[in-house]
Amino acid sequence: MKRILITGGAGFIGSHVVRLFVNSYPDVQIFNLDKLTYAGNLENLKDIEQAENYQFIHEDIVNADALHQLFTEHQFDSVIHLAAESHVDRSISDPLAFVNTNVIGTVNLLNAAVAAWKDDLDNKLFYHISTDEVYGSLGETGYFLEDTAYDPKSPYSASKASSDHFVRAYQNTYQLPIFISNCSNNYGPHQFPEKLLPLCINNVQNSKPLPIYGKGDNIRDWLYVEDHARAIDLIFHQGKKGETYNIGGFNEWKNIDIVKLLCAIMDRKLSQDSGTSEQLITYVTDRAGHDMRYAIDASKIKSELGWRPSLQFEEGLEKTVDWYLENQTWLDNVTSGSYQQYYHKQYQQ
Repeated sequence: MKRILITGGAGFIGSHVVRLFVNSYPDVQIFNLDKLTYAGNLENLKDIEQAENYQFIHEDIVNADALHQLFTEHQFDSVIHLAAESHVDRSISDPLAFVNTNVIGTVNLLNAAVAAWKDDLDNKLFYHISTDEVYGSLGETGYFLEDTAYDPKSPYSASKASSDHFVRAYQNTYQLPIFISNCSNNYGPHQFPEKLLPLCINNVQNSKPLPIYGKGDNIRDWLYVEDHARAIDLIFHQGKKGETYNIGGFNEWKNIDIVKLLCAIMDRKLSQDSGTSEQLITYVTDRAGHDMRYAIDASKIKSELGWRPSLQFEEGLEKTVDWYLENQTWLDNVTSGSYQQYYHKQYQQ
């Protein structure tokens, strides 16, 4: 039985990848390693936690000794590495936390993989999931390509750029078989409500301000999380070893426009007068070093692997809003931290 280690599998994107792999490949053993930080939540995987081909491992990728022991014990064939600190604002206030997890943690994983696989690299794979933010900021035109020069602007993107470089260096130095993919902004179910869309959904429900940096003119490309998981699946199984793939939604929006669209959807879903939610929009001081525009050219994965987004953005946003409104208990638990206290107590016993 093939044995795949997925790191960060209790997080937003990771939980969708774990679910897809567990359900799609019953003859493959899926190991989900997660530290269960504030953004890691096993409630995201309640529907598959009893699956015979699924096992959860409560561990931190910063713990190098534990990783070596796990590779020896479980004989992983492949790694899909999603574990990361990912919130730009938090990286500005605490850069070292991002260095520790995103850089040191990634190197620890690479070292464990090289040590375990050094005598037999055939049919092994280290797949590193990264971000479009490593490329820096675009002007009004142009797109990020797989060979765009790196130009990270925040501590978060600098830490991810560093981890990307280490993965490529291990390919070159140790002949480690790798993939890297760089994705645009993800949205959808199970996203922790510190990110723009779930934050606004939660705040509208509680009549709280909707904070918009600067004038809201910053532009992002938005990708539905289940489409991202499908892309990861395709790259893992059909991609060319050593390659980088950009994954984007072909879907650019100004922050203010996406929030206004969300407000209109929320008014309709909550049977409120049109414009009620939009009155909550509050412009705040812009984020330090705020990149103006990200836009990915995803033509490579489209042409080589046949991937393309399955949803128009408006449809995906409707589905996202519906999920949060139908899962109020989940939202209440993550905002209160009650789930975190429960799981940490459980795994410390």
